[in-house]
Amino acid sequence: MAQCVQSVQEFIQDSFVPLVAALCSEEAERLTRKNSLSFAELVKPFCRLTSEVHMRDPNNQLHIIKNLKIAVNNIITHPPQPGAIRKLLNDVVSVSQPAEGLVANVITAGDYDLNISVSSSEPEPVEQFLKLSQEQHRIQHSSEYLYPKWFIPNTLKYYVLLHDVSTGEEQRADSIYEEMKQRYGTQGCYLLKINSRVSNRGMDEQIPDPWSQYLQKNTIQNQDCYEDCPYTVISNKNTDHLISDGLDSEIKDGLSNNFKTHPLQLDHPSGSLDSTDYVKATASLQDSKKSNSGTPHGACLTLTDHDRIRQFIQEFTFRGLLPHIEKTIRQLNDQLISRKGLSRSLFSATKKWFSGSKVPEKSINELKNTSGLLYPPEAPELQIRKMADLCFLVQHYELAYSCYHTAKKDFLNDQAMLYAAGALEMAAVSAFLQPGAPRPYPAHYMETAIQTYRDICKNMVLAERCVLLSAEILKSQSKYSEAAALLIRLTSEDSDLRSALLLEQAAHCFINMKSPMVRKFAFHMILAGHRFSKAGQKKHALRCYCQAMQVYKGKGWSLAEDHINFTIGRQSFTLRQLDNAVSAFRHILINDSKQPPAQQGAFLREYLYVYKNVTQLSPDGPLPQLPLPYINSSATRVFFGHDRRPAEGEKQAATHVSLDQEYDSESSQQWKELEEQVVSVINKGIIPSNFQPTQFCLNRYSDNSRFPLAVIEEPVTVEVSFRNPLKVPLLLTDLSLLWKFQPKDFNAKHDGETKELGACDDDMIGAEAIAEFLINSEETKVARLKLFPHQTGELHILGVVYNLGTVQGAVTLDGIDPSIGLQTGKFVSNGLSVRGRQDLEIQGPRLNNTKEEKTSIKYGPDRRLDPIITEEMPLLEVFFINFPTGLLCGEIRKAYVEFVNVSKCPLTALKVVSKHPEFFTFGGNTAVLTPLSPSASENCSAYKTVVTDPTSVRTALLSSASSVDFGVGTGGQPEVIHVPLPDAVLLPGASVQLPMWLRGPDEEGVHEINFLFYYESIKRHSKMCHRVLRHTAVICTSRSLHIRATVCRSNALEDEEGRGDSMLMFVDVENINTSETGVKEFHIVQVSSNSKHWKLQKSVKISEDKDTKLASRERAKLCFKAVRCKNSEENYTFADIVFGNEQIISSASPCADFFFQSLSSEFKRTHVQSHAHASQRAAKQSFDETVRLIQQCSEVDLNVVVLWKAYVVEDNKQLILEGQHHVALNTVGKEAFSFPQKQGFKKILGISDWEDLEQELPEMVLLKFFRPENTPVPARPTPEQLSNLIKTSLHYPESFNHSFHQKSLCLVPVTLLLSNCSQAVVDVMIDLRHKTTSPEALEIHGSFTWLGQTQYKLQLKSQEVYSLQLTACFVHTGVYNLGTPRVFAKLADQVTLFETSQQNSMPALIIINNI
Repeated sequence: MAQCVQSVQEFIQDSFVPLVAALCSEEAERLTRKNSLSFAELVKPFCRLTSEVHMRDPNNQLHIIKNLKIAVNNIITHPPQPGAIRKLLNDVVSVSQPAEGLVANVITAGDYDLNISVSSSEPEPVEQFLKLSQEQHRIQHSSEYLYPKWFIPNTLKYYVLLHDVSTGEEQRADSIYEEMKQRYGTQGCYLLKINSRVSNRGMDEQIPDPWSQYLQKNTIQNQDCYEDCPYTVISNKNTDHLISDGLDSEIKDGLSNNFKTHPLQLDHPSGSLDSTDYVKATASLQDSKKSNSGTPHGACLTLTDHDRIRQFIQEFTFRGLLPHIEKTIRQLNDQLISRKGLSRSLFSATKKWFSGSKVPEKSINELKNTSGLLYPPEAPELQIRKMADLCFLVQHYELAYSCYHTAKKDFLNDQAMLYAAGALEMAAVSAFLQPGAPRPYPAHYMETAIQTYRDICKNMVLAERCVLLSAEILKSQSKYSEAAALLIRLTSEDSDLRSALLLEQAAHCFINMKSPMVRKFAFHMILAGHRFSKAGQKKHALRCYCQAMQVYKGKGWSLAEDHINFTIGRQSFTLRQLDNAVSAFRHILINDSKQPPAQQGAFLREYLYVYKNVTQLSPDGPLPQLPLPYINSSATRVFFGHDRRPAEGEKQAATHVSLDQEYDSESSQQWKELEEQVVSVINKGIIPSNFQPTQFCLNRYSDNSRFPLAVIEEPVTVEVSFRNPLKVPLLLTDLSLLWKFQPKDFNAKHDGETKELGACDDDMIGAEAIAEFLINSEETKVARLKLFPHQTGELHILGVVYNLGTVQGAVTLDGIDPSIGLQTGKFVSNGLSVRGRQDLEIQGPRLNNTKEEKTSIKYGPDRRLDPIITEEMPLLEVFFINFPTGLLCGEIRKAYVEFVNVSKCPLTALKVVSKHPEFFTFGGNTAVLTPLSPSASENCSAYKTVVTDPTSVRTALLSSASSVDFGVGTGGQPEVIHVPLPDAVLLPGASVQLPMWLRGPDEEGVHEINFLFYYESIKRHSKMCHRVLRHTAVICTSRSLHIRATVCRSNALEDEEGRGDSMLMFVDVENINTSETGVKEFHIVQVSSNSKHWKLQKSVKISEDKDTKLASRERAKLCFKAVRCKNSEENYTFADIVFGNEQIISSASPCADFFFQSLSSEFKRTHVQSHAHASQRAAKQSFDETVRLIQQCSEVDLNVVVLWKAYVVEDNKQLILEGQHHVALNTVGKEAFSFPQKQGFKKILGISDWEDLEQELPEMVLLKFFRPENTPVPARPTPEQLSNLIKTSLHYPESFNHSFHQKSLCLVPVTLLLSNCSQAVVDVMIDLRHKTTSPEALEIHGSFTWLGQTQYKLQLKSQEVYSLQLTACFVHTGVYNLGTPRVFAKLADQVTLFETSQQNSMPALIIINNI
């Protein structure tokens, strides 16, 4: 709302001022034109009196007039046409705020007094005064001139003599003035001296210019109505007029001349302004500016002249105007009193009028239409109205209200509705302006007047004036709701400009309420903007929509926002505010629009059209930002390296990394650990401080805090995620990346060079562009763009650049598959596209480490788009040949790996690391690398085999191997495997094939096994030390065999070699394979042992079958004899017991490899434990050693390898599969399994039963709390361990014949063999006094007696076998148990803490016969 600097009272007073007509001679006009001013314009800035004025009212009371203002205008005899009034209103609004200038242009006028001006340089000034006076009389009283209207016939004439001080004769001017005073009196004439300086002198002196703010022409020239600048509030005080009698409906202020030469007068009728209007209007404004901008006002006037003009106005008002008004009021008062026959006091008459009976007023609807009724000039009703007007002009509002009220009644009685409406209007204004407010503002007077003007009189100009006055009064009383209702009520379809102004004022009333009605404000601003637009006021329309947008923005009213933004864009484009137009259309497109597809397509076309106009203005400027499509910057992925090569026939390329793979944090961590593992091995257990894990694909989840490394001549692929929020397709053409590059390691003049566009210099960075990229409606789609660095340096990827366009018939394409078009590459564009860019701005992760970071919001860097281009590095490609996808558990399969160096650099130090080293092997140092090609090994076994002698069946064939040959026990990481390249180097372009043996994991299911290939360049680089290649193998394993084994001490004291230490090993093999895999049967072809201390000696014959066959769900039990080895501690002894015709060399690859890899986990575990508890063992060394020695007696280090063949029927063809299972036997008497016991039960029970068991298990688990002890107490040896300290054996005849008739006592010699199973000296005590007290034993075995010494104490050295001769005495025949001796043992030099009885596990039965 335009805020007026005046109060409402001052505003109304200045709107109703006395009008004084000025009639000048040509010579007088010439004098004033020296200052580029007419006479009326010359005195205009000085027409407000600076001092109070006193006059007396008809009751002879002194009345004070404050801040009086008069208006001096030229006489204009031709009234302006209504079209001219509308044109002037349109022009005033164009250069001002809508609220200003409106009131002054619709208030009617009438003339009261006359200024006649003549120059002192006239030859006959007095005669010129007479001529001008006669001309005025002719204009006023002749019927030829109907305009202007004069207040009373007896007009005051005031004669002014202008004297040019710089050129005129002062004496002549004084003499002429004396003559004037004699003729017209001192009250009716004045000598005004002006032009005290010559215009070409004193130009350096700065004289103020008070005319610029009053002259409408210069005001308009100073406003550029087509520039986007803040609006200036203009006070159009030059067009203020006096309201006389309500009859005049035309504007009089100098329109005969000013209207014709108005700067905003266009050559075409008023209407909407298009772009051609803008050009014409701008050109005319520029021309007028050039012609008038250098013309100052008052160039010949000094400050003294200003004071003289101000003094002239005061003299005219004090001596001429106010005395004349006072005299006229008295005359009118006397005439009214005499005509009405009332008392001489109008005040008393007024009291009688109001105290008497009131005639009830008729409603407007009851009154007939008498708006055309005219009173004669001498009618008493008009006299009281004239008296009321005069009282109003001199600020006697109480008397004016009384007169208006009286006149209103007279007019209503006569049904002169136009007169009555005028009286009602002025009565209401007078009541409001009365000091002290003796009565409330009669708003109903105004409403009746407005309704009369509009409905009965059909005079919208007067209705508008009445509405605006009433609205200002209501707003001053904070009655904004009533004011808004008045303003809205006057809107109509006949005048868009008037309706726009009223609607805007109503909108501001809503926003200025005590409780602002924001939505009503915005709605009415939209209506006002629409009407402004229809009236051709584009700038005001734009301003209204912008103000309404502040309310609707961000409220979720998307359709309203779209409409407003669209209109703002249209209006801004019409006004050539192209940046604002682009911004408005941009907002339509980037919001989640609910518009139908057709409307969205229209919005998009409008945006492209406007955008194209903007870019054409500055074709060489920087590329602007485009709003579509959306880019999810955080989802941007960057991939370094070439795309994965597809598989060729039997060749399967390494999976490596590609953009098609989803990110997995767990998998990423595994790859990082694998790389750290191999780097640690390379650097002798230490990870370098500058180590940076290799990241091939960077995304929102990866660690992007460091600058990534890319290799020269290898592509950098950026995947950008686009989203089309619209329901129409978008077509992007010539899509490429935007980058800058800073070369490094070049000479200084190139260092720091920056390249802004990706396509500008292919010598440094080559860019790949996508010719056409279609994004369907509401589709999210990724584009992969590549850069090819040709130099080393720092690359910064800034964003994407592309042409944005639409597809012809975009609405019909909604919902179709865009891939069809992408394949053909033939999209039909509508020809409208613009080129722009979008930046990729990625926000790093929020920091949350330090206290400062936690208490504030800080984000770390994200450098995925800022790679460093390093020197050339080797590039390895790996292909797998005959690599299986399905295996049986434990199955051995031979495949081949091809390593290819596709770079120009040789590579070395090739290693592979995996979390599952037991899955594969390249063969140990003893491996025979033949056959070299896959084709030569199709029908060969994966094992190294030899043909066996038939006589050696079931007898062990011995060999030995060192664990060092297979990478076990060296202290290194068993997961890091060296790849045996020829000469340890792979030259550029070279390839090599190596055999790889695979073993199916022991657990059935799908296994993902990660391989990380590590390699280096021969030349060391500062940035990149090594490279890696990833491969993930997916293997599906099926059930095969389940093996259980146990070992126990043999009762035989001596073996074939005379040693008394042997064991029996039982192997239980079960076929748990299901028939679904097509396995017909399993054959156990060989059982091998490998140990440093034990070896298999022979197979205990259980069945006569040469081969052991197992069909589905069948089980076989094998028994073997094991004896101690004699070889050294370093090597492992391999003993093979063959069940077929071919021996598999278990000490060679791949059998030994997988065996040693199965030991590596156990070796690593014991190695870690030994370091962890070193200090604890030192604290109680003696105690622990004792326990350890006893525990060793029950330990056995024997590993069993069961080798098998499976016969599989597949596609009517029989295949033979090979495999091996491992069982590690550690404890005597304890059962061991081929894989963990839990998994074994799972295999035996079946998956469904095991899952049922697993679901029940959590309910049975108790929550346990424990605290680990710093110094764990070693456990006491168990009785089982103590019982194995000494091994006993009785040697005696199974039956003994004796003649009890000849000799009553039967003596039988018995040998007791004692074997020390430990590595220490053991004290042994044998007690023969033990008697069997059990009645069952007596009943079954009978009783006997040992003769001789009953107790023996012996000391056995390590592994010593001692023979003790005993004699048993029997008295009668029977079956006896000789196993009664009690044996006690303890370690030498120890207390009896561990002494325990050594019991024989089996009874020793002897039969005594009588002969």
